[in-house]
Amino acid sequence: MIKIPALRNTRFACALLVLALAAPPAFAVNKDMVQLQTQVQELQTAVARLQQSNDERMGVLKDLVQQNSDSVNKMSVAVDALQQQMRAQHDSTNAKLDQFSGQVQTLSDSLDEVKARLNNLDKALQSIQDQQQSINAALQNLAPTPAAAPDATGAAIPTDSSTLPPPIQPAPIAGKKGKPLAAASLANTTDASASLPAPAPRLVAPAPSALYKTALSDYMAAHYPLASTEFAEIIRSSPADPLAGNSFYYLGEIDFRSGKYATAIKDYDHVLEQFPNNPKAPVSHLHKGMALFETGKREAGISELRALITRFPNSPEAAQARSKLTGMGAAVTPKRPN
Repeated sequence: MIKIPALRNTRFACALLVLALAAPPAFAVNKDMVQLQTQVQELQTAVARLQQSNDERMGVLKDLVQQNSDSVNKMSVAVDALQQQMRAQHDSTNAKLDQFSGQVQTLSDSLDEVKARLNNLDKALQSIQDQQQSINAALQNLAPTPAAAPDATGAAIPTDSSTLPPPIQPAPIAGKKGKPLAAASLANTTDASASLPAPAPRLVAPAPSALYKTALSDYMAAHYPLASTEFAEIIRSSPADPLAGNSFYYLGEIDFRSGKYATAIKDYDHVLEQFPNNPKAPVSHLHKGMALFETGKREAGISELRALITRFPNSPEAAQARSKLTGMGAAVTPKRPN
């Protein structure tokens, strides 16, 4: 009976020993778990903070992107408004240039008309001077002879009609029915023929300026068929006259307005080739280029406008050509090959 309690005490002691021996590892495991949980908690806290920081940065970035987008939109609106303003200014400039070109053209036509009138006045004045000289010469031929002229002995021979012997009357001439004609009638006929004035010199045909003036007036009045006939007559009668160059130009204008662009191009070519120094040469270049555009020859038209700018860089037509090329998106000067 004594051994059983002792055995129990021994078992209990062993159990206590085992528990004593097993207790430190369990405590160590719990401590590591606590540390691990603490680290995980700290890591989760850091991740949360990092997430919050990223969210804040993303918000700031979104705000910056939105601000940039708003700025780009505003800039786009401003650029569109500027383009519209520049386009409006360009159109206004083109309209003003066209108006100015029309005014210059009208002034040039008026100057041509004034020149034609001055030419007519000059010709008329020259004709009057020629007539006056002819009249003076006729008057000198009709001047009376001196009263007396000395004879061989030095005595004056009277030439007064009172001292001269009466003229010999011609014998009467029989008429158709045998009746004599009076000698006085023959004398009167002779006196009448002697008293007739000298024939006036035949006037020289007027220069083509008179016809040009008429043709220009008909052109300004939009009488194009009549004006075409008159300009063609000037070219036929005076092909070397500078007014023939003007006539070719106005024929080109009439053909251009009638839609005959190919014929108008030929008319402008006559001005540019036969009369290169004619005042109508710049506008002939310009309108030839426009006619080429109308016929679909874009490159040829661009070359013609560039030739105008090269030959007459300071003319109003050159300014119009630059504006036209810019509006078409073409370079004013050809690009050089690389």
